[in-house]
Amino acid sequence: MDTLSGKVALVAGGTRGASRAIAVELGRAGAFVYVTGRTTRAGRSEVDRPETIEETAELIERAGGQAEAIRVDHLVPEEVEALAKRIDHLDILIDGLWGGDKHLGWAKPVWEHDLDAGLRMIRLGIDAHLITSHFLLPRLIDRPGGLVVELTDGTAEYNAKYREGTSLPFYVAKASAHLLAIGQAAELAAFGATAVAFTPGYLRSEAMLEHYGVTEANWRDACERVPHFAISETPTFCGRTVVALAADPARDRWSGQTVSSGQLAKEYKVDDVDGSRPDAWRYMREVAHAGKAADTTGYR
Repeated sequence: MDTLSGKVALVAGGTRGASRAIAVELGRAGAFVYVTGRTTRAGRSEVDRPETIEETAELIERAGGQAEAIRVDHLVPEEVEALAKRIDHLDILIDGLWGGDKHLGWAKPVWEHDLDAGLRMIRLGIDAHLITSHFLLPRLIDRPGGLVVELTDGTAEYNAKYREGTSLPFYVAKASAHLLAIGQAAELAAFGATAVAFTPGYLRSEAMLEHYGVTEANWRDACERVPHFAISETPTFCGRTVVALAADPARDRWSGQTVSSGQLAKEYKVDDVDGSRPDAWRYMREVAHAGKAADTTGYR
């Protein structure tokens, strides 16, 4: 698979989850991939998980691609500026920066939520993305056809109302991606570049599988306790759909929008590793939040 042969991509925050899988699939499709993040074999970030950017680069190489892992804290402007100076040109910028899961404080109103934790989520979800855009977008606009993908959590329609049960800082941090895509699309249009926000569905990330006490091999066992987990998807599904978007010569029709893995899969006829095509956000709206029993018929 060489649909992106000759392209150069950078996946910021490509340490784990959807971002890691996107990096791997970009490499599999022929792009050279820079992988940045804070967790390396030499030390962990505040997320304190074992996945490293070096492992992501090795996964890309095992998939037949080429990659370079570079340790960068995207909240430190000097580090991001130094990264930009190492790169002559970018065709694809995937901004998957986050790392705020330890600060969530689910279901606490803002006056009870730990202030430092809330502000940290804002820094991770907004400031880091703006810093990255400031220094790396100049590498993307030197020739037409660039693509920027801002990872988020939830479609624009889903996040149009406050997400009860989460927390206000989390909601603001994640919903900001919708505005980032709108603004970046407007600023990049004159340079022939496309910007979108992208949301996975119910993701079977490393952390989620661990949280539910299952593995990818037996993930369905978790459905006994969490029935709607039946609509979940692999990170690879996200990677495949983003690659399909990147390979589409008419992708500018999506610019300024928030797209989901399920939406792109339907458009580009992309399947998950099990051959299914999960449409998680439509399922969450029409089944889970409608109070219906878990049933993925017609949704994957």
